[in-house]
Amino acid sequence: MMFRQYPEHKLRLPTSDEALTGREQAIATSEAHFVSGHSLHGPWPQNLQKVLFGMGCFWGVERLFWQVPGVYVTAAGYSGGLTPNPTYEETCTGLTGHNEVVLVVYDPAEVSFERLLQMFWEEHDPTQGMRQGNDIGTTYRSGIYVYSDEDMKTAEASKQAYQEALSARGLGNITTEILPAGELFYAEGYHQQYLAKNPQGYCGLRGTGVSCVI
Repeated sequence: MMFRQYPEHKLRLPTSDEALTGREQAIATSEAHFVSGHSLHGPWPQNLQKVLFGMGCFWGVERLFWQVPGVYVTAAGYSGGLTPNPTYEETCTGLTGHNEVVLVVYDPAEVSFERLLQMFWEEHDPTQGMRQGNDIGTTYRSGIYVYSDEDMKTAEASKQAYQEALSARGLGNITTEILPAGELFYAEGYHQQYLAKNPQGYCGLRGTGVSCVI
C-alpha cells in the first residue's frame, strides 16, 4: 500500500523547544456522556478504576469501549504530550506530542482490566508505529497509559503474550508504548461520543485478526 509523504516532524515526537505553547485554560468540552448521561469529569463512584487507551482515531475507540458492560463512562482526549490544553487543530500539526486517547472508567467487579486489554490488542494493529492504517502521525500511535503499578505489570505481561501470538503468525513487533498516565486534556465537545451523534461517521479501527489470550 502506498502512503502519502508526511513531514518528518509528524512521524516523531517533538522536543520541548519545538512543542506548541498551548494555553492555561482548558478548552470547551461536554460535561455529560451523550449515551449514558454520566459525568465525563467525575467525581465517579469510588469503586471504579480507569485507564487511557490510544488506538488511532479516538472516535471508533470510544464507541468500542462505551458498549462494554461494566464500563461506566468514556471520553475522548489528548495525552502523552507537552502542550497544555491543546486543541484538535494543534494536535494535528504533530507539534504537541499528544496522542488521541480514550479514557475508560470501569467497574472491575463487572469487567476486568485483562478483558479491556484483550480488546485493546485485538481491535487495532499495535505494530504500525506512528500510525493506524491511513491515519498517519504521532497522534495515532498505540499506547496504554495506566494509573497503578499493578496495572503496569498486567499491561506489560499482556504485551508479551500478544507479541508471542503475533510472532507465531509471522507479524511484526509491537510498537505500543506503556506508560504511567499523564494529564488528560479532554477533546472538544463535538469529538465526545462522536459516532453516537454521527452513526455513519468515520471509524478507523482495524485489527490484525490475531486473538489475544491473557
